[in-house]
Amino acid sequence: MPSPDGYSPDMSKPRSLVLPPGTRARRLVTARGDFAVLDTEPRGPRRGTVLLLPGYTGSKEDFLAVLGPLGEAGYRAVAVDGRGQYESPGPRGRAAYRRKALALDAVAQAAALGDGPVHLLGHSFGGLVARAAASLAPAAFTSLTLLSSGPGRVARPQRIRVRVLRVALAFLPKDRVWQAMCWLDSRGEEPDTDDAPELAGFLRRRWTRTRIAQLAGAGRLLLSRQDGTAELAALRMPLHIAYGADEMVWPTAALAAAAARTGAHHTVVAGAGHSPNVSHPRELTDRLTGFWERTTAPADVPTRP
Repeated sequence: MPSPDGYSPDMSKPRSLVLPPGTRARRLVTARGDFAVLDTEPRGPRRGTVLLLPGYTGSKEDFLAVLGPLGEAGYRAVAVDGRGQYESPGPRGRAAYRRKALALDAVAQAAALGDGPVHLLGHSFGGLVARAAASLAPAAFTSLTLLSSGPGRVARPQRIRVRVLRVALAFLPKDRVWQAMCWLDSRGEEPDTDDAPELAGFLRRRWTRTRIAQLAGAGRLLLSRQDGTAELAALRMPLHIAYGADEMVWPTAALAAAAARTGAHHTVVAGAGHSPNVSHPRELTDRLTGFWERTTAPADVPTRP
């Protein structure tokens, strides 16, 4: 069922594909290969750099609506396609999409930006990767934000959807799976956009170009029973857990409990579903930059309330 912000709870769908001012699409060359990114330069003095990791079946374009506001706020914002996602190459083998391999990619991406430690944000599945990267190389990151992503298990309806998708990909042609996904997500409705044909074409290209091995590996990680709350609590960096009030992929009660147990900065975006980065970009940017300002406060000011 579509989420209250008008989008599938499994996949962010940008409302526009227009690049914000100061944004360029390019290849980020790292020690672990090349990655497709959208790189937005800040307007005025730079206040920091943020690396943005997209979710399951998503891509760097999921952050288009926040790149402009982040640049206006003085942040360099770099959204990335992970290995095997959309425009980033990726191998076919299963081992390439294990959690540690993806986390090492994020660490390499942060290093390749050349700005020193960066703020790290992961949306949905990207949050699982971001959490692992922060644990693996804490010195690479100034802070960690989990956006619509929890340390616990995804909600049961979403676990069922992921299982069905993984089985379908194993037995059906990719085009058939895409057609079924579109029918289930929209139930016959047109995408909410001023340029529906352009968006529909983009969504299909993104699906077609994403490796099946990536979709299968990411799905496997989403179905994990492991609770990462202790891992988050052990991190020695400012932590932010943010999500929409109408979040459907992770139980909101579990997200609130994780924030309380870890002492994380806690944001709930009213009226938003699984993708506040799409539906409420200005409000989300304000919340993110407010949190990041706390991380650069004097040492005697606590970063976790």
